[in-house]
Amino acid sequence: MLAMPVKTTETPNQLPHLLIVDDDQEHRLMLGRLFGEHGFRVSLAPDGATMLKLLNAAPPDLVILDLMLPDEDGLSLCRRIRANSDLPIIMLSALGRGPHKLAGFDMGADDYVAKPFDSAELVARTRAVLRRARHGREDGPLTPGRKGAKRVYHFDGWRVDAAKREVLSPAQVLITLTSGETDLLLALVEHPQTTLTRDHLVELTRNRGGDANDRSIDILISRIRRKIEQNPRAPRFIKTVRSGGYLFAPTVTLE
Repeated sequence: MLAMPVKTTETPNQLPHLLIVDDDQEHRLMLGRLFGEHGFRVSLAPDGATMLKLLNAAPPDLVILDLMLPDEDGLSLCRRIRANSDLPIIMLSALGRGPHKLAGFDMGADDYVAKPFDSAELVARTRAVLRRARHGREDGPLTPGRKGAKRVYHFDGWRVDAAKREVLSPAQVLITLTSGETDLLLALVEHPQTTLTRDHLVELTRNRGGDANDRSIDILISRIRRKIEQNPRAPRFIKTVRSGGYLFAPTVTLE
């Protein structure tokens, strides 16, 4: 772990903790200095093996994960993290956007930043992902005009707690969703039996602090279906409306 000096009244353990994974030593140290100067506690890893050790030793609040690594690529590591955790992940890549960005979102990343990037934008996007992941939604409304509202939705035996950002299956199993998946599922359950276009869903998730686009909506829908549908290929809950968007079919009740 590399401790970075910060000017803050908070104790080190109270600072948001980032794990930065990048095999380029100069770039890794630059990121460590950048986030240290902006009030973060930082751990640094040059490869996937070190990342996994640090995850087990001192779980961070967010991982910034480079796509190209010497032992195991970032997409594979992202998938491994996401299989067991909803830990926020931001992927960095010098390969640009396009298919690599879509692959990152499909593996479960919460955001994707292409190199070269603006340092201030990266810090701002990191803070935004942390806000979306934080329980209680302190910096964003659960629904427009209802900051901090405590709302619990029920459908077909499922329970979605908006304030706690928890999804409980009919078998009382807690379902792990990323912050982006949770934002989108909340947008759907809050507008049941209504066709929502991709543009509308983009706006609804942006209202929650998200950074969605048309293509990422499709990817998030696919991931949510895999987690809540009995048969994702023939979904009962999230219906695709041809040339329209998506419709959340179940009757939803509010607790």
